[in-house]
Amino acid sequence: MTQPSGPSGPSGPVLDLDRCPVLRDSATRSPRRRRDGKRPQRQGGGHQQLLREGRGLPGQHEHLKACGSESDTAESSPKRRAHFLHGPYPATHFGPKACILPNPTSIMHIQDPASQRLTWNKPPVNVLVIRKIRDESLAEPFKELCRFLVEEKQMMVYVERRVADDATLANDETFGSIRNQLCTFREGFDDISDCIDLIICLGGDGTLLYASSLFQGSVPPVMAFHLGSLGFLTPFKFESYKTEVAKVFEGNAAITLRSRLKVKVVKELLQSTPSHNGLLPQTHSSAETGKVSLQLQVLNEVVVDRGPSSYLSNVDLYLDGRLITSVQGDGLIVSTPTGSTAYAAAAGASMIHPNVPAIMVTPICPHSLSFRPIVVPAGVELMITLSPDARNTAWVSFDGRKRQEIQHGDCIKITTSCFPVPSICCYDLVYDWFESLAQCLHWNVRKRQARLTDVSDCSDTEN
Repeated sequence: MTQPSGPSGPSGPVLDLDRCPVLRDSATRSPRRRRDGKRPQRQGGGHQQLLREGRGLPGQHEHLKACGSESDTAESSPKRRAHFLHGPYPATHFGPKACILPNPTSIMHIQDPASQRLTWNKPPVNVLVIRKIRDESLAEPFKELCRFLVEEKQMMVYVERRVADDATLANDETFGSIRNQLCTFREGFDDISDCIDLIICLGGDGTLLYASSLFQGSVPPVMAFHLGSLGFLTPFKFESYKTEVAKVFEGNAAITLRSRLKVKVVKELLQSTPSHNGLLPQTHSSAETGKVSLQLQVLNEVVVDRGPSSYLSNVDLYLDGRLITSVQGDGLIVSTPTGSTAYAAAAGASMIHPNVPAIMVTPICPHSLSFRPIVVPAGVELMITLSPDARNTAWVSFDGRKRQEIQHGDCIKITTSCFPVPSICCYDLVYDWFESLAQCLHWNVRKRQARLTDVSDCSDTEN
């Protein structure tokens, strides 16, 4: 990652670990050291405060092993559930400086999603601007936004290196002074997760999905401007970007916490040992017996399909270690409420508001007339494996990326992540969602029936 040269250039902010117990714990466990070569020290107070408030630690129930133990037999009952069905307590700090505005400590109540407001522990400094690639129409809005952030707001702007090296920007002499002040990074090589305060997306829904993939832990607040084709997740109009961005910098903006899925692909987890009463044997109940080849945070959906094979896919679906059903068809979609309006909606699933704690399970062209999409609690752990009698392998993709093959013995574990995507609302979380349904998906659009004007027609209708 490159930064502008010069002694006066501001450096990236340091995480306030005392104010964010989730990030403090992840930082102390992470093998990656800080830029100064020192590992952050664990400090007390955060966990004890959460326990005094009667809440579980964030992510405490995120990892649930499959049911069954060494003492379990076919006649014994399953263990009592050891986690919350509503899912893990979401992290309330987003990036180094943003968090949810806390409620008065004298009032004991359940947090209403409609009352979630964004606030800043410290003034934001570093802004990541994500632009839709290969779209020349976004060159001018991108340059205008960067000039506003650098010259008027004195922000440090981060962009991808391929965006900064674009010929449209490189050949613009009037933008040269701004371009030289941009901080650049490369996906997969430079880690910017600890220094970004705010994300601004220019484009369609894909830009927000890409922003989510860059942050596998805590995600900074995301402000998305509609400059793409669909724009279901991008509520802001670019014409008023100066006013809207200034409001966000001031704080107290409404946000929607879009839950994500924590996905693990475990290789060679299961063997040919049969299960008893639908329960996995204890030797196959945790990821430690296999190799975790991939771990991702997914915003929309996990799709398991038959790939290039002409045969139907045949996969087994487990819920908390118990076999629920076998899915025979073109595949299976496991989506978040945010993803319920994407691929899952095209496959016949219901649309779920992003603040509803749930996981949607949708079959793709199932070879059964009675297999309907189902909604399960956000706190369960789903596991997908190839059925023993499957004729071919399956393929899995995550938000349409990182597609790979799943073979016999492999396993996909899916739980609700404790790191949601804080999406900034244009109006509020209810109006924005229904406005997107109406404008993007044309929900319930039809030719309206004319009212009756003849008295005789009205009397006939009443009789």
